[in-house]
Amino acid sequence: MSIEHYENFPVASWLCPPHLRPAVAAIYHFARCADDLADEGQVSTEQRQQELQAYRADLNAVLAGRPDSGRWHTTVFAGLARVLPQYRLPAPLLNDLISAFEQDLVKTSYRDRTELLDYCRRSANPIGRLLLHLYGIGDAVALQRSDAICSSLQLINFWQDFSRDGPRGRLYVPERDLQRHGLSGDDILACRDSASARRLIAELCDWAEALMQQGAPLVHQIPGRAGWELRAVVQGGLRILAKIRAMHHASLLHRPAIGPFDAPALLWACLRMGRSRTLKQAATADLRLSAARTEGRL
Repeated sequence: MSIEHYENFPVASWLCPPHLRPAVAAIYHFARCADDLADEGQVSTEQRQQELQAYRADLNAVLAGRPDSGRWHTTVFAGLARVLPQYRLPAPLLNDLISAFEQDLVKTSYRDRTELLDYCRRSANPIGRLLLHLYGIGDAVALQRSDAICSSLQLINFWQDFSRDGPRGRLYVPERDLQRHGLSGDDILACRDSASARRLIAELCDWAEALMQQGAPLVHQIPGRAGWELRAVVQGGLRILAKIRAMHHASLLHRPAIGPFDAPALLWACLRMGRSRTLKQAATADLRLSAARTEGRL
């Protein structure tokens, strides 16, 4: 089972507090393996569903203090079993991740942004909440900001990955957004570039950016190295959006990615994330999202 390529997850980097690295790695391996079961290899949908059901059964066994079946990579449930008693990781968050991967097998389109955000609530937000749990942070404002960041990262990944999701028949652009721009789901799945498609992608990127800025003040609630790691995560997402804009929103044709040459710009952006600056940007983002709701886009 491949567990080396989950690109939007901070994998126990040097910025992560050393005492938390085993727990962060355990969460990573658990999420990576479940994602691979839903995505990797030439396997039927029915077999993937059976594999995820077995995976959930092993999770519930480990949560109950029983041994797992041993059918998965050794780093998955062995690592999770070691950290569960110490950190009391919330079981519903782990189950939510599996639920999202199961949904990927049967649901290939979304009616509106609310429905898509519900998917993000289970596919992405649990990761942030699990990490906050490890850091001992659980206030409502922090959780809300974490959800905004994680949902934004998930959306950015969608707008980055049109060329990957299309062949799998997965359409994450909400139907209402498509209709408003006179497009069909087939246009996106086939990666048909057009002026209308670029206007749509520009609007979707603005939505993801507003969510990211809404959550960004969280970096000042997390102390030390972890707060700096979160800055890098936030700026990495914003950097992808900047690359999509630089290509005039042609991400149906080209997949943007972050490389070594982006490091100086990312470092500078992290250093500029002062408290007053991020709070001001968050307030502006709140207004943008409120306007979108008024217009019926959210």
